[in-house]
Amino acid sequence: MRAALTRHAASYWSVVALALVAACALASGITLADGWGCKVILCLSNPGGPEQYSECVPPIERLWRALRHGDPFPTCNFVAGSSQGTFAANTFASSGYCREDLLYWGGAEQSELLCGASGAINLDIGDQLYTRVWWGIRGQAPTITEFYGAGSAQVSYNPTKSAALFLQQAEQQENGFGGRH
Repeated sequence: MRAALTRHAASYWSVVALALVAACALASGITLADGWGCKVILCLSNPGGPEQYSECVPPIERLWRALRHGDPFPTCNFVAGSSQGTFAANTFASSGYCREDLLYWGGAEQSELLCGASGAINLDIGDQLYTRVWWGIRGQAPTITEFYGAGSAQVSYNPTKSAALFLQQAEQQENGFGGRH
C-alpha cells in the first residue's frame, strides 16, 4: 500500500513538473529572471526537497543568496490559464511564523523566542498548499521540505500558531505536566 502511494506521489509530481516546464517553455516573452523563477518553482515542488536533483542546485542556491540579500522572490510568467492557482511566496521567519521544532530561547538573556530558520517558501498548486520549504536553518540541514501534495500523509498546520503551542508546552513542563513527574 505504501509503495503504491509512493509511486502515485512520484507520478503526480512528474505530471506537475512536466506541466510547469511546458508552461515555462510556452510562455511568450520570458525574461531570464522569469526562466529562473520557473525553475525555482519547479524545484520547490519536489517532495524530496528543492536540491534533491543536481539540475536544481544552481537555481535554488541562487534563490537562497537572493533572499538572504533581501531581493524579491523570483516570478514565473505562465501561459494564461495553464497554471491557475500556482504560486510561491517567501515569508521571513520569526517567532510569529515558524515551525514549532525550530523555535528556541535566545537573545542576551535567553529570554527572547526566536526561530531557527531564515524563512519559509509556501508553494501552492491549484490553490492548495503543495510544499512548504523552510530555508536558512540554524545548525541543521539547509532546508526542511514539508510535502502536502497527493499521497502525502502530512497534516498541514499554521506556522503563526507555533509560538503559542511552544509556550504552552514550556509552561506545562515548568508546572510538571510535560511528562516529567
